[in-house]
Amino acid sequence: MKLTPLSIFIVFFLLLGCKEEQPIELAKKDQELISYVNPFIGTGGHGHTFPGATMPFGMMQLSPDTRLDGWDGCSGYHYSDDKIYGFSHTHLSGTGVSDYGDILLMPTNKIVFNNGADGKDGYRSHFSHDTEIAEPGFYKVFLEDTKIDVELTVSKRSGKHRYAFAEGSKQIVILDLEHRDQVLDSKLNINSNTEISGYRFSNAWATDQRLYFDMLFSRPFTKVTLLDNKKEGKKVLAAFEFDPSEGSILEVTVGISPVDENGAIHNWQLEIGDKTFETVKEEAQQAWELQLEKMVVESNDADYKTNFYTSLYHTMIAPNLYQDIDGRYRGMDLNIYQNTDFDYYTVFSLWDTYRAAHPLYTLIETKKTNDFINTFLAKYDEGGIMPIWDLSACYTGCMIGYHAVPVIADAYLKGIRDYDVSKAFKAMKHSATRDKLGLDSYKKLGFIPVELESESVSKTLEYAYDDWTIAQMAKSLGKQDDFKTYTERAQNYKNIFDPSTKFMRGRFRNTWFAPFDPYEVNFNYTEANSWQYSFYVPQDVTGFIKLMGGKQALEAQLDELFTANHTTSGRDQADITGLIGQYAHGNEPSHHMAYLYNFVNKPHKTQERVRQILTELYMNTPDGISGNEDCGQMSAWYVLSSLGFYPVTPGSNEYIIGAPLFEKATIHLENGKNFTILANQASAAHKYVKSVALNGKKYPYSYIKHQDIIDGGSLVFEMSDQPTDWGTQDAHVPKTTIEEHLIVPAPYIEKGEIAFKGSTEVVLNSVDAKSIIYYALNDGDFTVYKSPIKISEPSSLKIYAQNGTEKSAEIITNFFKIDPNVTIQLKHQYANQYNGGGANGLIDGIFGAKDFRTGTWQGFSNVDLVATVDLGKSKNLKTTTVGFLEDQKSWIFLPTEVTCYISVDNQNFIKIGSKKIAAEKAADVASMKKIKFDLKGKNVRYVRIVAKTLGELPSWHLGYKHNGRSWLFADEIVIE
Repeated sequence: MKLTPLSIFIVFFLLLGCKEEQPIELAKKDQELISYVNPFIGTGGHGHTFPGATMPFGMMQLSPDTRLDGWDGCSGYHYSDDKIYGFSHTHLSGTGVSDYGDILLMPTNKIVFNNGADGKDGYRSHFSHDTEIAEPGFYKVFLEDTKIDVELTVSKRSGKHRYAFAEGSKQIVILDLEHRDQVLDSKLNINSNTEISGYRFSNAWATDQRLYFDMLFSRPFTKVTLLDNKKEGKKVLAAFEFDPSEGSILEVTVGISPVDENGAIHNWQLEIGDKTFETVKEEAQQAWELQLEKMVVESNDADYKTNFYTSLYHTMIAPNLYQDIDGRYRGMDLNIYQNTDFDYYTVFSLWDTYRAAHPLYTLIETKKTNDFINTFLAKYDEGGIMPIWDLSACYTGCMIGYHAVPVIADAYLKGIRDYDVSKAFKAMKHSATRDKLGLDSYKKLGFIPVELESESVSKTLEYAYDDWTIAQMAKSLGKQDDFKTYTERAQNYKNIFDPSTKFMRGRFRNTWFAPFDPYEVNFNYTEANSWQYSFYVPQDVTGFIKLMGGKQALEAQLDELFTANHTTSGRDQADITGLIGQYAHGNEPSHHMAYLYNFVNKPHKTQERVRQILTELYMNTPDGISGNEDCGQMSAWYVLSSLGFYPVTPGSNEYIIGAPLFEKATIHLENGKNFTILANQASAAHKYVKSVALNGKKYPYSYIKHQDIIDGGSLVFEMSDQPTDWGTQDAHVPKTTIEEHLIVPAPYIEKGEIAFKGSTEVVLNSVDAKSIIYYALNDGDFTVYKSPIKISEPSSLKIYAQNGTEKSAEIITNFFKIDPNVTIQLKHQYANQYNGGGANGLIDGIFGAKDFRTGTWQGFSNVDLVATVDLGKSKNLKTTTVGFLEDQKSWIFLPTEVTCYISVDNQNFIKIGSKKIAAEKAADVASMKKIKFDLKGKNVRYVRIVAKTLGELPSWHLGYKHNGRSWLFADEIVIE
């Protein structure tokens, strides 16, 4: 065929048009990335991080200890301190409970075994931040009192100290095995004049932590002095003296092991051996540089880059390796296991990290994600359950949910499956089918009643999300029965949604917990109030929108969340920090909320709030984290959000798009591919998304799929200084929805008194307006509820709802009748969060249990209980009894004295008796105590009980240092 000149031109033009778009250049680093890490971020305020040397996910955290106890001493270090006790080998990063700080070493120039915390002469020393240096894998400080330079560096399971003593000064190193936690047992072995070993077993958050050590000094010690000449027991301290004439530099190589001393020896010998301090430091920092290179960002703002790389660094401190170099580790049953198939870890802060840290790992730590899941399954085999919050070889019993489950489901659904999938699914179901932690009533009723379990609202919500992830994995595995079961359970959030207030509320004897204040922090929620938990339905945002009354209603509620008064009421909760209105970024339940605007077609509001959080609540300062760092979760939020997206619903394989903070960022994926995010014209003013292109093609969706990132490519944002219509069409907004196996929510008592006088009128309702409610009184038959039910005698009311063929759970509520002539008057008002059911809580015939958080006790804060019961008329009385709760860990103490008075006229009272109680005596477990008075048949109308509160906490109590005051909990006053 002969081509004409015009045809040639057309072909040429088409060829030009088919030319591949030039790939976007990858983000480049302008200097070593470790130079952007500031380990002091989070060491002030309530961040609870430490500045010392550690390796990525390493076993050893070699860091200074400046604080022995207290909430802001959880990591052992706080930036506001100016004295160092020494340098210990294990630390927790950003937790809200203290532990670790094991095997303390402190160089000094005198033999003294007191640490100085009591103000007396001790081995601690002043220091200045001016002489402190903290870098990934390295720490240095000058001890001012003793003129000693200290340098620390690490390998995975071992580390090196380097001390530079002042010329001619005495050279002494203190080993303190008693430091910090309660010691169960410890031992020191002096193997030679250069090597020592031993162990320390302790009780704190981990109730039986076992750690072994082996240390090699670079020079022989000339003398050893032991405290009380003891090498074994609960108070083992030793001072090692060195000859100054042999040099001013002393190095100590330390290996640790959870298994035994041989493990500690092998760990340092095979990791460090005869390497110099500088070599170990260089290797540690090279390891960190490689880790940080997994994400490269470009920005002209040095603080932004510092915040980013420090955040990325913090996400890589925990979980911690918990396995010797030979593959041995200590399991959850405290037995020793051998494993070389995967690395075994501990410190899984799963209530925090399932939200963003573990989804981050599915992007840049896929191998470790497999190791983490294999670790979960090993712990399941060893201890019977997967971890909720494990520490060393212990289950701490801390936090709620079973959040190993979504970590597994999220990884599995993303194709990360190098573990026994069948066992994993079995373990997931096992977590969801136990009868502890409220699960028994959750399975039976579809919610957790306030009176049966503390933190009932939060647990119901988080169990429901976890169950949804089980359902998604069941669907993928073709397990239809399990899919149905867990899809139904995933809708249990509907059972605690109060349509009249639009908040998630506790159900107390099937009524709504009242009086209700969404600002009140109480034990219906976990470290939060109703504002901060009422948006937690990530698995079914569509269903939640329907409950709220539509997208506009949810948008309005979100607007109010961010603009509400930023103070809370009720219990003081130190975790509630970083407040924007009632959004609390310093605690994890709020972390997804800013992204919910995308679901209601208003992505520009997500972009505004995310930018505000990124730039106002993360700073390049010691107090630059707005709350506990929480083992990487606070930092993972920053890392992902600054890139431009966040996993609102792990298990959905979608990330909700916000807006990038950086001009350019590249994720270097483990599969060898790269994903680059480019934000053209991004700036403080240009924070709104104008348009997006994925791999060169227009992308209108305000979410992105995991596979799109894993496949590599580019995501290009065009930014604007004004809100735009990008991502606002229904077809382009994210959606999580449950459309199969819909449940009928359980009906509730909208009006009516459980403990009543005379009679009470009971009104029933349901969140599902289309369902029919049925009720039965006592042993009667069920009938359709049409109008209020009048109850005038003690009764049992059974109710359920039905929609078509689907029925809700059947709820039984017992009603109690109070003598209508009996009243009670309190001199001091109880705290609303511990109202015991209301004004008649002390005479309603309902008794409290050992768990003070279940709502049956009346709690009085730092005031006496003065209760006067009016019987209505004079009666001959035999006895009166009043019950009190003791739970000293929760600051609840028995009264110091209880006195009973009687009167016929409410004016002149006669003292019947008084009983003193040694309330200040330490008690380890919660207990209840009844105080009984013999009224000897006296004819009286009024009985007054006066219980004296302890007031200031005893000096031995942790709360004493915080000027803590005791609580008094009472229930029930019984008069016979």
